[in-house]
Amino acid sequence: MTTPSPVRIGIIGTGGIAHAHARAYKNIPWVEIVGVADVIPGKAEQFLAQQELPEAKAYTDHRQLLDTDLDGVSICTPNVSHHVLTVDALRAGKKVLLEKPMSVTLDQAIDMVQTAKETDGMLSIGFQPRYDPNMKLLQDIVQSGKLGKVYYVETGGGRRRGMPGGTFIRKELAGAGAMADIGCYSLDMALNTLGYPKPLTVSAYTSNYFGANPLYHAEADRFDVEDFGVALVRFDNDMVLQFKISWAMHMDSLGSTLFLGADAGLKVTPHGTGNWSGVWDGKIGSMTMFHDFMGAQTNTPIPTIEHSKDLFFEKVRDFAEAVRDGGPAPIPGDQIMIQQAIIDGVIRSAEAKREVTIDLPN
Repeated sequence: MTTPSPVRIGIIGTGGIAHAHARAYKNIPWVEIVGVADVIPGKAEQFLAQQELPEAKAYTDHRQLLDTDLDGVSICTPNVSHHVLTVDALRAGKKVLLEKPMSVTLDQAIDMVQTAKETDGMLSIGFQPRYDPNMKLLQDIVQSGKLGKVYYVETGGGRRRGMPGGTFIRKELAGAGAMADIGCYSLDMALNTLGYPKPLTVSAYTSNYFGANPLYHAEADRFDVEDFGVALVRFDNDMVLQFKISWAMHMDSLGSTLFLGADAGLKVTPHGTGNWSGVWDGKIGSMTMFHDFMGAQTNTPIPTIEHSKDLFFEKVRDFAEAVRDGGPAPIPGDQIMIQQAIIDGVIRSAEAKREVTIDLPN
C-alpha cells in the first residue's frame, strides 16, 4: 500500500499571522511546508528557524517560490500586496488561502475572482469566525424564515481601546484601517448569514481622532487610516444594513448585531471582554430572539453551542483538505468580493461626503 503524497504548501510573508499559519499546517500530518518567501532579506530564513523547518527553502522573491512544486500557498502579507500576489499564485497554478481583507479596492477583488475563474483555480479568504458552530446556528435561524422578511440589519462593533500599529495604520500598506482589519469580520458575519445579498449604495463617514492623536497612539505621526467608520448600505432585496466599527472610542460598546424581521428580531452579542473585545473576530457570545407569543411580547434566549475549537486551525485545515481533495474554496472569493465592494464604497463615500453607487459585475 502506497503512502499518499503530502500536500505541499508555501507561505508568502512572514509577519505575525504567518506564524499562526505555520503552526496550524505543522499540526496536520499530511501537510508539508516546503518554502517561505519574504521581500526583506534574511526574514524568511529567520522564520524557518523559528518554526523549526530546516528542510524548507527561503526566498526573497515570491515568484521563485511559486516556480517550485507547490500545491497551495498562504498569503500573509500587508493588504496592498494581496492583489498582485494572489493573481501571480493563481496564474502559477497554486491554490490560495489569502488572509483578510481580500484587497484594497473593489477593482482588485474583481480581478482576483476573474483570475480564479480563468485559471480554474481556488481562492479562499481567511475568515476563521465562520468555524464557530454558533455562526452556522445563526445562519440556520435567519435562513429558516423564523424572522420573516429581514428588512434591517445592524452590525459592526467597537473596541474601547484596541488600535494596532505598524503596517495596519499606514494607508500605503493597509489601504484602510479599522474597516479592513476588523470591520470585514462584522460584514462577513452578517452577509454570510443573509446569503450575501447584492449591495446597491453606500453612505458613510470615517474619522481617526484617536489614532492621529499622540495622547492615544505612539505612532500618531504615521497614522493615516480610519479608526472609526459608520455606513448605511442599501441592498437589492429591499434591506438596509447599518455598519459601524471602531478601534478606539469613549464608549463601552457600539451595540449588538441586530436582525430585524417582520415576524421576529434577533440580537447577537460577541464573545469576550476587555479593551480588545466587542468585535466579530472571534466567537458568538449570546443570541436572543424577540417575538410575540399568543399576543404577548416575549424574548427567547437561544442556547449557544459550547466548544473548544481552535477556529484558526479549523480554517487552515479546511483549506488544506480542499487542496488535497480538489474541493471548492471553503470561503470563496466571489462572496468576499461583495463585502469588499461595501468597504470600497465606504471609503469612496467618506471621501466624497455623499452617497455612492456600488457597481458589481454580473
